[in-house]
Amino acid sequence: MRRLILLAACFILGGCAVGIGLAPPPNLYRGGLNYPDNLVPEVWRTAEPKIFYMTDRAPDDESYGSGRSDSMAFGAATVKFGRDLGWEELLNRTRADSDEQVSTLWVPDFEEIVRFETTPLPYARSDGRLRHLKETLDIYNEQASRFQAVIADEIAQTGNRSLLVYIHGFNNDFEDSLTTLANMWHFAGRESVPVSFTWPAGNGIGPLGYFRDRDAGVFSVHHTKEFLRMLAQMPEVDSIDIIAHSRGTDVVTTALRELMIEARGAGVHPKLMLKTGTLIMAAPDLDVDIVRQRLQAERFSESFEQINLYINPNDGALRLSAYLTRSTRLGALNNEDFREGELERLRKEALVHFIRVENVRGGFGHAYFRDNPAVLSDVVLALRTRAFPGGTLRPLDQDEDGVWVLHPNYPLERLPDLLSIEARAARRDER
Repeated sequence: MRRLILLAACFILGGCAVGIGLAPPPNLYRGGLNYPDNLVPEVWRTAEPKIFYMTDRAPDDESYGSGRSDSMAFGAATVKFGRDLGWEELLNRTRADSDEQVSTLWVPDFEEIVRFETTPLPYARSDGRLRHLKETLDIYNEQASRFQAVIADEIAQTGNRSLLVYIHGFNNDFEDSLTTLANMWHFAGRESVPVSFTWPAGNGIGPLGYFRDRDAGVFSVHHTKEFLRMLAQMPEVDSIDIIAHSRGTDVVTTALRELMIEARGAGVHPKLMLKTGTLIMAAPDLDVDIVRQRLQAERFSESFEQINLYINPNDGALRLSAYLTRSTRLGALNNEDFREGELERLRKEALVHFIRVENVRGGFGHAYFRDNPAVLSDVVLALRTRAFPGGTLRPLDQDEDGVWVLHPNYPLERLPDLLSIEARAARRDER
């Protein structure tokens, strides 16, 4: 029996990498409704958008591989929606009633813009303290300024002062991270500057590959912190929304937790320092007990406008992760896994929302965040409206225990005209 389970693990955990087809249109856009193409900046009205990336993957012959790099690299990649697709045709497929899809999303080229100094930066003891060597620190800060200048220029061109950051999961390669972000960013209305942080995942299939990727994620925590810190320090940036999937949730929450502790030590509210908006955690591959002691105990949620956790109790990949780690995984919780009174406390806090995805189909129920029309609809509504679940703008239902339930046909006919709402908001901003 154990042998069969391990063989299944090799197969399932080897299949966690996300494909690169355009997802089916969210239910939200069926019938030609609600996609805000008139609000998309002119420079972003293209089927070949520019997606930014930061990575600590080591370069390989043609791209970036699964090896680790002690220095970060920042760059920009072109992501193409299909081979010869124009903007208007892409719009038609975005809000189509059929399931016609763009055949592929692919990365024809990318440019590395900034290569950072190797970390840890050298330091020396002076006056009883360890201080970074000024010459190296000045070089590193200049590299950070060049990175920030590119993002600031994109903000100036588009007028969009918010960022959408994506952190991928286990066994995803460099191209996967870019095409997945391009999917999510496109369906969210292209209302923010897209930046992927891609860590050195993809270290083989099966249990050994899984645990190697876990260590690679731990390796990337410091670089993730530096990346988020540099973005938050920019006066041009108003808010940073984050989408994390699977093992990527561990990378980013660990980095954010350390930054939060740093902010509190400096006497600054974490949300003000980090400029964090909405955190979306899809199929989080996190040990529930560790989440309670490392995140809940540190009041992690007060750093965000809201945290949306999408869970699927039938997630095959997370079931195997639970078997391998002998721990309950956050993204596969059943209602009985919550402690007595826990959901009630979260309701009173009104910042953390557990959303159970019903009737997940295809694959192993792990990549639904980017290819399920109902989940995509709710992610889009969370990002575009900033609304909490259960209201007019996010008409989710709640079960008797207080877990939000996402039905396959969500949001049904209960959705108001988003385009009219956003147009009015845009006019108010102009005034």
